[in-house]
Amino acid sequence: MLSGIKVVSFTHFLQGPSATQLLADLGADVIKVEPPQGAFERSWSGPDAYVGGVSVFFLLGNRNARSVVVDLKNDEGKAMLRRLLDGADVLIESFRPGVMDRLGLGYEHLRATNPRLVYCSLSGYGSDGPYRDRPGQDVLIQSLSGLAAATGAAGAHPTPVGASLVDQHGAVLGALGILAALHGRERTGEGTRVESNLLNAALDLQLEPLSYFLNGFRGERSASGISSPFYKAPYGVFATADGHITVSLTSTDALAKVLDEPWFNTIEPDQEYAMREHINARIADRIAEHPTEYWTTRFAEHRIWYAPVNDYADVVADPQVEHNKTVMTINHPQAGEIRLPAHPVRYDGQRPGLRRLPPQLGEHTREVLDELGYTSAEITQLLETGAVRDHG
Repeated sequence: MLSGIKVVSFTHFLQGPSATQLLADLGADVIKVEPPQGAFERSWSGPDAYVGGVSVFFLLGNRNARSVVVDLKNDEGKAMLRRLLDGADVLIESFRPGVMDRLGLGYEHLRATNPRLVYCSLSGYGSDGPYRDRPGQDVLIQSLSGLAAATGAAGAHPTPVGASLVDQHGAVLGALGILAALHGRERTGEGTRVESNLLNAALDLQLEPLSYFLNGFRGERSASGISSPFYKAPYGVFATADGHITVSLTSTDALAKVLDEPWFNTIEPDQEYAMREHINARIADRIAEHPTEYWTTRFAEHRIWYAPVNDYADVVADPQVEHNKTVMTINHPQAGEIRLPAHPVRYDGQRPGLRRLPPQLGEHTREVLDELGYTSAEITQLLETGAVRDHG
């Protein structure tokens, strides 16, 4: 769908590479510009997760892209980049605010020679403001944005979510902004500066509870395990006799039937929120009496909203996950067989596949220089001076 769109990526860690991977999956020609030592994610990975010496963290966010190595402190290297960017449709960067300007690659510098350029900056807090120079990282933003304080039972420590969901949502918002800008360019002929940041992404994830708060409704974390400060019971995870199960937003009439507990019929609808802790406690007592399989069968029969509490082993074996082909397998020349989450959207029933393996460092430097019209002698000169480097 994005065939013919050239994206030049100055990104690292997760938010930026994930955003560019979404575009690359859709057919954009993503050229990842890396320093001589390689992008950060090549030498870092979660629980020291390296396969055959290759970072899983790098592999999960850089498929379908090409890699060029450029010394950004070298004038010839920067001249090559400006030549590349003069013909680009999109620049996406995730440096701290001000870095690209200092390199002579800021929006105002580049739009003078390429007014059609869509320029996307991804940051922690935004390109200006009192926090612009603070380190922006997922768990820090979860804490700052109120997300951690809203999660967990009353009296427990504030609890960050167990995944970098703010990074990932920031990536999706960045890709969304780029696609909107490209669509707008079709009408105006002009590029746009697009900005996404982790703080905005974290607040956008809390659209519903934050809206309640902004309009005078105050909620508190639940002592009995309700998973939202603003929802009625049941809404959360309950212990069974041999495990756990999640139950969500079920009427008191239905609860009375499925739990065989007439007490639920005595609750007036306008009292359900005020009595949510009592309701949850009653539900918890009943669910604890029987094993998980008993409740899954009973809840299914009565059309109660429920779900098993899966760990990742359960998730990847789940029949719907398998049916959706959510996990893809790639064969990497160094790491071997690697399984990764696939592109999350289907188009005419199909997910975009693998066109290019996550690139080796500098794998496509010569190829890109050749496309820019550099002669063999000029490419050799750039390599010898260290302005650029290739995989060899």
